[in-house]
Amino acid sequence: MTILSDRWIREKAQATGMIEPFVEAQRREGCISYGLSSYGYDARVADEFKIFTNVDSAIVDPKNFASNSFVDRKTDVCVIPPNSFALARTVEYFRIPRDVLVICLGKSTYARCGIIVNVTPLEPEWEGHVTLEFSNTTPLPAKIYANEGACQFLFLQGNEPCETSYAMRAGKYMGQKGVTLPKL
Repeated sequence: MTILSDRWIREKAQATGMIEPFVEAQRREGCISYGLSSYGYDARVADEFKIFTNVDSAIVDPKNFASNSFVDRKTDVCVIPPNSFALARTVEYFRIPRDVLVICLGKSTYARCGIIVNVTPLEPEWEGHVTLEFSNTTPLPAKIYANEGACQFLFLQGNEPCETSYAMRAGKYMGQKGVTLPKL
């Protein structure tokens, strides 16, 4: 596998809509950086959040996810309670080529504050908004800033197109829009 450069990412984004909206140069003035980087793309978190709460003493069950285990917020700044968790989504919509695997990594700015973004792959021919998982590992409330950088995506090209892509398997998270909850 080869990691793909800023030039390749820009060309694919502009020619095929691989990333929409696409920010061609990294933006850093007064914000957590986002946009095209040397060997990746720093995506932004949208202003839609699902913040986990224990108000109703719900049990988190990935096979039977209860909607009363979180509260919805549309806000420019999401505050995650201590030792808690929130779901969000990227501003950007991704369309992954058939011969590429994308890996999501958390931003070091958040990691240095004890806020962890889940590492997740975007499989060949998957498309949608990426649901982001933020864990506040600290004993203090933590802020997430909407429309600023949240994670970086690295693009890895396989030696050949895969036999069976995510789209061919009719993957359960294909085409997701908004913050998508676990599905079985």
